[in-house]
Amino acid sequence: MNIVFMGTPDFARESLKAIYEAGQNVMAVVTNVDKPRGRGMKLQPSEVKEYALEKELKIYQPKTIKKNQEFLEEIRKLQPDVICVVAYGKILPKEILEIPKYGCINVHASLLPKYRGAAPIQWAVLNGDKTTGITTMYMDIGMDTGDIILKEEVEIGKEETTGELWDKLSKIGGKLLVQTLEEIEEGTAPREKQGEDFTVAPMLSKEMAQIKWNHQTAQQIMNLVRGLNPIMGAYTYLNGKKIKFWKVNVATENEIMVENRDSLKNGTVIVSDPKKGIFIKTKEGILKILEIQGENAKRMPIQDFLRGNAIEEFEVFE
Repeated sequence: MNIVFMGTPDFARESLKAIYEAGQNVMAVVTNVDKPRGRGMKLQPSEVKEYALEKELKIYQPKTIKKNQEFLEEIRKLQPDVICVVAYGKILPKEILEIPKYGCINVHASLLPKYRGAAPIQWAVLNGDKTTGITTMYMDIGMDTGDIILKEEVEIGKEETTGELWDKLSKIGGKLLVQTLEEIEEGTAPREKQGEDFTVAPMLSKEMAQIKWNHQTAQQIMNLVRGLNPIMGAYTYLNGKKIKFWKVNVATENEIMVENRDSLKNGTVIVSDPKKGIFIKTKEGILKILEIQGENAKRMPIQDFLRGNAIEEFEVFE
């Protein structure tokens, strides 16, 4: 089929790679404009653009697609059978949705109607879900409200981070998109209306990254750390200095025994030992710190951190 592909990050690159290697005719790639990145803040292409350049595919990078008549006419001239949209980053106007013969197909990283919105992978981890998946769907003018084509469910590991789940789902997304296109071309693709029992996955905010020792259990903090790794990291303060946690676990009862634990404030360091690590009291349960980052420092295993930084027992994280 003749396809226009729209996407931006590495998650989308996997889908573009999958359909290209499956022999689909990718007529053009639409991606976001180059953005400054790295220490030098030099303009860098998106991961999708890098792949498109490698395969010498036609590339469009409109700053906006809403009320962009010139871009609209360019896509109409291509007469695509399908437009595939994967983490493009812009909402498609009705005029573009109506162009392709078979419609616009989206690869979404959740089992719709659960987690409509911008951050479905992150929220699945933040909420401590045991499963998630990929959905392909026909796009309409709503936010992830179109008819479902195919789904594939995957388990979320107990310690799996957003970054790890992102990579796993990106590959599944590419495979499922190839299957979806094959079934559309054969006329065998299912079409299922979404139910109204949906949840929303909004963009993440910096404010939500701060650990709330009096309100969050050890498991909830662990989910927060997993969910924000590698995006921004969950943080707290100790003696006025910002500390980030990148990997933590919930301590087992036989791993740490402390007398009069209930009388201690939440956020209190119960154990600080270069060999055992750091254990912190929470609203419910004990948090074991495995990977940490001090203020203006690199992230590192807790044992390495404690060799050069003193955190005393009974100090309290804010």
